[in-house]
Amino acid sequence: MLKKFSNNRLKYPSIFNDVIGPVMRGPSASHCAASVRIGKIARELMDGKIKEILIEFDPHGSLATTHESQGSDMGLFAGLLGWDATDERLADSTNAIKEAGIKINIKIRDYGTRHPNTYKLTLISETEHHEMTAISTGGGMIEILEIDEVEVSIAGDYFETLIYLEEDFNKVFNYLSININADNLLLLKGVKHQFIEIKSQKFLTPEFVSDLHSKFKIKNIKALSPVLQVLSKKNTEVPFITCREMLEYNADKNLSLWELAARYESTRGNLAPGEVFNMMKDIVGIMGNSIREGIEGSDYADRILGNQSGTYKSRMESQQLLGDRLLNQMILYVTAIMETKSAMGIIVAAPTAGSCGGLPGACIGAGRAMGLSSDEITRAMLAAGMIGIFIAAHSTFAAEVCGCQAECGAGSGMAAAALVTLNKGTLNQALSAASMALQNTLGMICDPVANRVEVPCLGKNVLAASNAFACANMALSDFDPVIPLDEVIETMDKVGKSIPGKLRCTAMGGLSITKTSKEIEKRLNQINK
Repeated sequence: MLKKFSNNRLKYPSIFNDVIGPVMRGPSASHCAASVRIGKIARELMDGKIKEILIEFDPHGSLATTHESQGSDMGLFAGLLGWDATDERLADSTNAIKEAGIKINIKIRDYGTRHPNTYKLTLISETEHHEMTAISTGGGMIEILEIDEVEVSIAGDYFETLIYLEEDFNKVFNYLSININADNLLLLKGVKHQFIEIKSQKFLTPEFVSDLHSKFKIKNIKALSPVLQVLSKKNTEVPFITCREMLEYNADKNLSLWELAARYESTRGNLAPGEVFNMMKDIVGIMGNSIREGIEGSDYADRILGNQSGTYKSRMESQQLLGDRLLNQMILYVTAIMETKSAMGIIVAAPTAGSCGGLPGACIGAGRAMGLSSDEITRAMLAAGMIGIFIAAHSTFAAEVCGCQAECGAGSGMAAAALVTLNKGTLNQALSAASMALQNTLGMICDPVANRVEVPCLGKNVLAASNAFACANMALSDFDPVIPLDEVIETMDKVGKSIPGKLRCTAMGGLSITKTSKEIEKRLNQINK
């Protein structure tokens, strides 16, 4: 039976929105890619005309201490300029926004936020003033919570139209309900403002907008474009949303994990199964480019580590390293991707930028060492995506909410299922591998050195891949995971939220506050002045 839920994105994530993606530059998906999306929506709210912006971060959240060093400012400025997360100018967005004549004021103020990744924006032009509150929910995903002190829920998965009114509220609503095909039509009222929100698959035509202005006293109309790859639709359906439900669904079908993933995403995104496969194959190609660029070497001033994957490759090839080629190639690829990320190259958040090396490094590294085709690697990545769906639906990929277990830990669980799939293991073996890998990473903290997403992030990505390798072999040997995957994910969420805030990507605890970390941070900050 297909399942439906009105708040589609929050309950039914997409592999290409929430789990494997976005394609981006920058150190952190939850900081940089998410803030690009928030900035782009803010820009459209202002019709591209911004004179001044006040950005407020709550001192009890994560962004107060990390917004500059982990890319929130960089991404937000880029989005306000209308750039995408892959734009090669991204690192220069601070200078570019000054050149555009936009005055930036950043304040740290206690406004009682309930989410660690909250952006409170006040946007001013020559003729308009708007306020917007948004959160980054992990892996580049966002949600706009308030516009002009009116509660909304905008995730960037629809074409959004806001019709501001001074009167004729119900008349306009009734007229729209009869004359347009909307996925959702909402009457929204605040203390100072009221507007109608239209969620749909396309914007109103210019002719219809003109007709509205001629019939009613409309103050303003705002068109906010989607920022996600896969749109939601009215009464979005999925075949299952837990591992238990998936096994029940598959009882009479005998589908593999990657086939179940393709079926889930096809239903969720209204895509043909072949289209799902080709989208993932394209992503595998991008990941391969990230590996190649990392091994070739890169140069970037604001980083702790230089090129190390080149040395690893030469010593691996000259047999100076311990272990067999498959594991060593996985570690090489993990390292290469992380180096590309740290040099502002293009990577795929999988499931986040901070954990972008573990899954693709393991999957592509093992696949190539095994002599497998691109199609076989693509199938394994789809299998990983299905594990990620369960995590996204019932926990989070945000280290600010649940620590690094939600990033590198989640990536390890996904990678373990991918490795079993590469080796043609069974569905149950893939699920067992994912369960064991997640169990092994419960409680992993997030404590970036020098407030950069490099150390201990590199080691934790290597750990994610190595753990996945071990758990895949254990599952292929029919080791008993004991705890079912659904219960492990539920536990992961509870454990993550019990980790002290100082150890959840705030740079206020752990390795972040060591003497060496502070010295490195001071040195890098001086370079960037």
